[in-house]
Amino acid sequence: MLTPSGWTLAVCAPLFLVASWLLGYPELAVLGYACLVAVLVAGLWMLVQPDVVAVRDIQPNRVVEGEGARAVLTLRNRSRRRSPPMLAAETVGAQQVAVPLPSLAGGGSHTASYALPATHRGIYPVGPLTIGHSDPLRLMGVGRDNATTSLLYVHPRHHHVHPLPTGRNQDMDGPTSSGSPRGGIAFHSLREYELGDDLRLVHWKSYAKTGTLMVRHNVVPNEPSMWVVLDTSAEPYLDGGFEDAVRAAASLVVAAYQNDYPLRLITTSGRTAHIERVNGDPSAALDLLAGVETDENDPGLAALLGMPVREEGVALGVVTGQPDPARASAISAVRTRFQMISVIQVGERFGRPAPRIPGAFCINVQTSADFAATWNRRVHK
Repeated sequence: MLTPSGWTLAVCAPLFLVASWLLGYPELAVLGYACLVAVLVAGLWMLVQPDVVAVRDIQPNRVVEGEGARAVLTLRNRSRRRSPPMLAAETVGAQQVAVPLPSLAGGGSHTASYALPATHRGIYPVGPLTIGHSDPLRLMGVGRDNATTSLLYVHPRHHHVHPLPTGRNQDMDGPTSSGSPRGGIAFHSLREYELGDDLRLVHWKSYAKTGTLMVRHNVVPNEPSMWVVLDTSAEPYLDGGFEDAVRAAASLVVAAYQNDYPLRLITTSGRTAHIERVNGDPSAALDLLAGVETDENDPGLAALLGMPVREEGVALGVVTGQPDPARASAISAVRTRFQMISVIQVGERFGRPAPRIPGAFCINVQTSADFAATWNRRVHK
């Protein structure tokens, strides 16, 4: 409860009193009693505890690296008496943010907004929030933890790029199947009317012939789907470049979402996230990329050999660093499982062309910005 200043006075008080008695200087006794009185008054001051309620909200709780994240703290005084000035301490990852709060009248409230130190990609636990107060001389202080914690997701920065090449164009009236999701505009078949069906889809000619109310069964056509595999082994990134690989993967994820392609994001460590074909949301995939890290025990590109493909027409995008030829050979080994394979290698510092991988379209660049420029120049929607 005692602050460093409080401890100093608490120690000095008896020292001054003893020195005054030993040396015969009454002035030292005055200083000793003054220190003692100051500590006692601070203790009495701290007996009055503020009765406040704090609510902290992160707005928004998902940002892109480089963007500022903010928290909004709302404080309400539940007591009839005025509260003393307070100080809130917010824990963000391994850092702390101090937020000074004014004195509040009885029943009053105050809202404070403050920046959170989270500018780099990552998943940051925010909290607990500690709200404390001290005496006017800052000799004593007490804090109370607000146990509420939140997560702040800082997504990797992404570039505007074309989606993965699939080998064929999107076709809104393309092939369909009984397993195709409903809600599209491609006609698949007629089926019996179900309660809640749109009456505009009723097929009146069939009703006139059979007496059974039938509706058009429209679905989303079987468009090509995309897999983005991020190499999370440590070996290809010994000279750096992992952050650029994550940004390249994020760029491909966002491109698939913006162009209405279903996508599966996979790390070679085994973590996955999906963007659905209809009403997809890239948040889960970007959340995964926010927290991904390299691991020396990660199998790397060899994990491709154990990834079964249970659907047709999958376009694969592999994002890696500078793997050795033995590791890269796994890409050629799975070529027949996919409709098309693209390989993005980052971390190339000497401007060398991409190594030839049979059956794959490859680019070799240094940074994610170089990837975006080269990719958009060589790949067309």
